[in-house]
Amino acid sequence: MNAVEIDGLTYTYPGAPQPTLKEISLQIEKGDFLAVVGNNGCGKSTLCKALNGLIPHFITGTMEGSVRVEGLDTRESDVGVLAQKVGYVYQDFENQIVRPTVLDDASYACLNYAFPDYLARGRTALRQCGLEGREEEYVWQLSGGQTHLLALAGAVSLQPDILILDEPIAQLDPMHADRIYEVLRDLNENHGKTILVIEHHTEYIADYCKHVMLMRDGQVRWILPTENALQRVEELEECNIFPPQVTQAAHRLRRAGRLPADILLPTTVEGGKTAFAGLHYISRERPAPAVPDGESAVSFQDVSLAYRSVKGEPHTVFDGLNLNIRKGEKVALIGSNGAGKSTLMKLMVGLLKPNSGTVSLFEEAIGDKKAEDLSRQISLVYQNPEEMFIKDSIRADIAYAMEVRNVPEWEKRTGELLERFRLTELADRDGRLMSGGQMRRASLAIGIALNPGILLLDEPTANLDIATRREIMAVLDDMKDIIQTAVIATHDMQLVCQWAERIIVLRGGRVVADGARDAIFARSGIVEQVGIRPPEIFSMAQALDRRAMCYTIDEFLSSFQEV
Repeated sequence: MNAVEIDGLTYTYPGAPQPTLKEISLQIEKGDFLAVVGNNGCGKSTLCKALNGLIPHFITGTMEGSVRVEGLDTRESDVGVLAQKVGYVYQDFENQIVRPTVLDDASYACLNYAFPDYLARGRTALRQCGLEGREEEYVWQLSGGQTHLLALAGAVSLQPDILILDEPIAQLDPMHADRIYEVLRDLNENHGKTILVIEHHTEYIADYCKHVMLMRDGQVRWILPTENALQRVEELEECNIFPPQVTQAAHRLRRAGRLPADILLPTTVEGGKTAFAGLHYISRERPAPAVPDGESAVSFQDVSLAYRSVKGEPHTVFDGLNLNIRKGEKVALIGSNGAGKSTLMKLMVGLLKPNSGTVSLFEEAIGDKKAEDLSRQISLVYQNPEEMFIKDSIRADIAYAMEVRNVPEWEKRTGELLERFRLTELADRDGRLMSGGQMRRASLAIGIALNPGILLLDEPTANLDIATRREIMAVLDDMKDIIQTAVIATHDMQLVCQWAERIIVLRGGRVVADGARDAIFARSGIVEQVGIRPPEIFSMAQALDRRAMCYTIDEFLSSFQEV
């Protein structure tokens, strides 16, 4: 039987010149675990919103064709009825948390439906989503991954047959990402749920999904079993979807005649062990990374910080932290959700003040600096770029800090920044209405408007598809001549390995490792303890030869040769 049946679906947003969805017809079988892939703007989210009735009941527009979920026509059934058939966890899942305690939130939807067993349903959903034992905790006590699981539990409590998750792991560290997908696998295999995920991380698709659906230009190109889908490397790359690094490496080897033409491309590290069995590692001497010996840019001396808690003892983030970041360094802060990365950055720019100890900027205590002087020396670009926009146009947002400080020739510099970040044609657009990649570029332009010596970036590639992430990495490279010192907090290990010269690993508010990438990722104990994960191609190289330290596909291909 089919969980979803769509016939001739065409949908156009109000005022849009072209349909976002074009004559889509498809069936999704009950019990499937389907990954929906495609480049930004291809219609993935729009299609999924047509499944739970938001289109056409709440999001107006022109809809043609029919959509049936679990036998119900979405036109004829209201959203309240459909929510019991299709559960939806949005990309901004924090907005789905509406009650103060965990059980209260998980059972809230069932209370709204006046189910007499609403608390029992909430407890069952929490157990299924791995949050049993946290029923009485406040929602703000949860980590990012746990909050995502709570949003999922809220949807599961209505006992829908279909669950849709939009970018479920975009803001999560690998440990919490694994946990989300393990919960989804359990719901799929042991509770009979049909799962749809909008996903860019193809390594998770390879490990967990049964089928892949490719969308392009508002149409469904195909639905294939996962292993067959990931063989279509060139077609996926044309749509800015990049198969697992292991698959890409095998594809390039096969194209170069270094692997048999009829070989099935591996999609996991385990499969790569067989496919690459005929390769051997060629050891090469690697130049030692340069270590800046300049002056201190930011230093923490015996810094302690604790938040007051509504319930229980104050939450200690840092206790006697000592850390020094030198001028000229490119630093990546990594660690699991809640390790203290964002808090560290807020201390650097004076948004938070330590309970004890001193945070210094260029060897002068931040507490002794005026806010205006501080903003000229250091700038923080937030994880959510829309928080950087306070005006009704990008031009005004970029110009604002310079204009209010009477920076000479601020109009000219605004124009130069618009051109540098390829925003000239978007200058009069409201930043909040732009695409993810455009918002990131605009937030970077705002962040460097005052020429700060130090730039802090909080998760600069979160929620972006692979192509846009690559674009942002290129922008960061292009900014070398502007920014003297840069610090990035991120879960994106490809960004870390390709950009950072120094990696600082945080766990529970402590620095547990500090050094160049080889020094960090060679310590398997630290990697496992902190829950970080190197790029897949690094794991592939290690599986073939423990001496191999390959962080990109190019490094892997040049380091391994045929026997």
